[in-house]
Amino acid sequence: MTRLNGASRPASRRDLALSFFGETRLANALVTVSIAVAVLANTLRALVGWPGLIGILVVLVVFAALSLFARRETIDYEGILPISLLVFLGWAGISVVWSEYQWATLAGIGYLGVFSALGIYIALMRDTIQIVRTFGDVLRLVLLASLVLEIFSGLLIDTPIRFLGIEGHLDIAGPIQGLMGTRNQLGVIALIAAVTFGTELRTKSIRPGLAIASLVLAGITMVFTRSPLIGGVIVVLAVAIVSLYALRRVTPARRTYAQLGLLAGVAVVALVAWGLRATIIALSNAGGELDYRLQLWNEMTALIRLNPVEGWGWIGHWRPAISPFEAFVTDDRVPRSGVNAYLDVWFQLGGVGILIFVGLVGLAFVRSWLLAGQKRSVVFAWPALVLVVLLSSALFESSLLVEYGWLTFVVCCVKASQDLSWRTAFARPLEQEPLD
Repeated sequence: MTRLNGASRPASRRDLALSFFGETRLANALVTVSIAVAVLANTLRALVGWPGLIGILVVLVVFAALSLFARRETIDYEGILPISLLVFLGWAGISVVWSEYQWATLAGIGYLGVFSALGIYIALMRDTIQIVRTFGDVLRLVLLASLVLEIFSGLLIDTPIRFLGIEGHLDIAGPIQGLMGTRNQLGVIALIAAVTFGTELRTKSIRPGLAIASLVLAGITMVFTRSPLIGGVIVVLAVAIVSLYALRRVTPARRTYAQLGLLAGVAVVALVAWGLRATIIALSNAGGELDYRLQLWNEMTALIRLNPVEGWGWIGHWRPAISPFEAFVTDDRVPRSGVNAYLDVWFQLGGVGILIFVGLVGLAFVRSWLLAGQKRSVVFAWPALVLVVLLSSALFESSLLVEYGWLTFVVCCVKASQDLSWRTAFARPLEQEPLD
């Protein structure tokens, strides 16, 4: 009924809902919780099980969708979704047609889609510096809680916390697993955290004392993981940081030649590493861990030959009770992944899938690297360096394909596409901005 006294009409339920979901504070909370849930997915599964974790993720996706709808007029959608990402997700979805474990494939696709959606939401809602700050806050808490639990388990009660995967070995200087379940996963998170804390320090987005303390925390965590994987990734990351630092100080006229020289140097190092692979394997084979991986990879390669083009079907997390994954179970090992993201994609999605995946990660990295070398703010180096950690660790872990690894990759991929989409790159060349 129309009011005759000239008073304004009370807000409708739709208006109230749009106002609630359009709140910046809600968007901030959703971004923070999404990152925390992705990083702590292993811990949440241990505490509330798969049903509880899935329930949390469904609520997050619904709230994120409503938030996007409420804020739709403030979002720049140009180039937000890289075509390569959509093609990869599409091929993974299509694999349900030929999968011999279709229900598991449907579940795996849904799980992949949830973290893809949350990653896209984070990239749309936050600027890069805001994303760095949020990752920093979450990872500080995760590393601190991990060390506290390791101290409690290894020094105070001297008893493992089995349901969290903590073995309580801090009294013998590790290895530690923290809230990530394995030492390799904790090491990867600590490396991403180190990149994030270093970016916070360089951009002065937090107090220098807090940033330095955070870097020390990440360093201590990496040391006590005693992970041979992390040692190799640190070397790759250090080379990337030095190279990027040098490229940012090359004049625009010489930058193309510098990039080509760097590419040639990487190719030479790769060839030398391949020639010395036997020595590298011997040095890296701590406790026979690499022997196990090589045996698993050989078995996977044999099964890939049975479905070379299309693969066996997407699954994400392996399910040991389902064929053919049950064939990889041994008396002392129950593998949950192929411990190599690239081989895992090849196994699940075949030759077509691995070609799409390599194109996807290649485009994401090249875009991020070019932006890091050209843009004025050092914050643009964060996606490139995080991708260095994710893509190099993917040689010995499959975490890139699920949960925090996939969410972080999608965030970096979408942010790079926003700033350097091939659909607009030829229309206007990337301009060099003056460096600090």
